Amino acid sequence: MSMIGNAAFAALLLTSAATQALAASEADFKAAYEAAKTADNRAAALHNRWTTTEVALTAAKTAAAAGDFDAAIAAAKDAEALAKASIFQATREKERWKDAEIR
Repeated sequence: MSMIGNAAFAALLLTSAATQALAASEADFKAAYEAAKTADNRAAALHNRWTTTEVALTAAKTAAAAGDFDAAIAAAKDAEALAKASIFQATREKERWKDAEIR
């Protein structure tokens, strides 16, 4: 193999090893899903649970069941963001409605 061929092969091996090291694990998914579920439960306690959060949680579970933990974690993080947005909305609207009230 030529010198350039050896260098290219070495680069390919290093890239492959780095990609495997960055791959998400089931434990990473479980942590992300738990954080999303906790936020969703807080939103439910405030009576402001969004249906889009439930869709994202379902997508996360489906991807995890298929073994695609990268997609599962992404969906869980989306669900957490949606749940946190619904919490923000609920707490903000609890006081802001007074500003819109006609006096």
